[in-house]
Amino acid sequence: MPPRSLLLGAYLAWSNGAERYGNRKLKSRLAQGKEDAARLEERRGIASLPRPDGPLIWFHAASVGESVSLLEMIRRIGEERPDTHFLITSGTVTSAEILASRLPPRALHQYVPLDVRPWMRRFLDHWRPDLCVLAEGEIWPALLHECAARGVPVALINARMTEGAHRRWRRWARGAARALVHRIAHVQAQDRATADRLLDLGFPPERLEVTGTLKEGSKALPHDESQRVALAGALAGRPCWLAASTHEGEEAGAAEAHAQARRAWQKLLLVIAPRHPDRATEIVEGLRLDGWRVARRTAGETIEPDTEIYVADTIGEMGLWYRLCPVSFVGGSLVEIGGHNPFEPAALGSAILHGPHVQNFADIYERLGAAGAARSVSDWDDLGATLARVLEPDEAARMAHAAWEVCSAGAEVTEAAMDLLLAMLDGVD
Repeated sequence: MPPRSLLLGAYLAWSNGAERYGNRKLKSRLAQGKEDAARLEERRGIASLPRPDGPLIWFHAASVGESVSLLEMIRRIGEERPDTHFLITSGTVTSAEILASRLPPRALHQYVPLDVRPWMRRFLDHWRPDLCVLAEGEIWPALLHECAARGVPVALINARMTEGAHRRWRRWARGAARALVHRIAHVQAQDRATADRLLDLGFPPERLEVTGTLKEGSKALPHDESQRVALAGALAGRPCWLAASTHEGEEAGAAEAHAQARRAWQKLLLVIAPRHPDRATEIVEGLRLDGWRVARRTAGETIEPDTEIYVADTIGEMGLWYRLCPVSFVGGSLVEIGGHNPFEPAALGSAILHGPHVQNFADIYERLGAAGAARSVSDWDDLGATLARVLEPDEAARMAHAAWEVCSAGAEVTEAAMDLLLAMLDGVD
């Protein structure tokens, strides 16, 4: 029996009557454009699809990167177990849009309900999963409690707990954390730091292993080859680089670095793929006010010989930009966001540059740096100077090859996760 916690009991009692709060939350998020109005009932646990017959594994991933990291493993499990179906839930509109075109056979997507017990019960009563798999680190009390009440085993794979999250749990809810983690049957952690933080919160050591990040074993991002050929033709041999998953402030900074690098590479083109494409209008307007000749993809504007910056404000085309650009700056790292997944460019032959704020993927960036696959820059001037050097074909190719080697070496992470989940599935009555 898991340890008891008065705080957890109080939360579950509150959650049992939290439908009014949940409705207010959904209304606010819908007004902010963070919910899909046509599928809002899914967030209340009302399914929009029937449950398929046979074994069902439920995978939950918080957002885009976590969702995509699961797909290759789901595809492979599906090939090994042709009678098994897969339910993938996420909480963001962007993740749903990307998953819509990438779901493996026998996989369905739904939005996850808010952590309101009546809604979570409704969700579980409909889907009746044989196994629940949480990706990365979302610990939802009502979800874990209701799974335990139904005897649904829970695995946490690709687990990552930041220092800040650990500090908050330890300071405010250590007893609740201990009670919750005991409801998880097994954890595969990305790194030793996460494992130590979970152990400190009371997770049983015999249920925990460090396997590395699942994103290392992910399949390379897809692309439309006809679009790649057309864009390569528009480039006509011009050098180019990518500022990927940028946040507010990083587009203007990337333009500064671009101006510096263009002193050595006069025809250089910068492709900006913002993390949130809905910011594209302000990005384009700001760059044009600064005097740049900018083309915007969703406006149907093409790369012309005098185009200096191309804003790639589409969803689901990152595989295209990483293939076209031999050097990628991965955003969220020269502002204090914490960095984004570097294995996406690594798997597609793009050399990697990043800022110092990569704590979300610290272990991965450290290994890429040690292999000579990635370089850290301290500011925009440093990015411009480093970019000018790395654009040299021999240097970019050397870094890209090193990145690919580090990336491809992670296939065993996917194997370890598959072995765990299949063993758990076989143990389900």
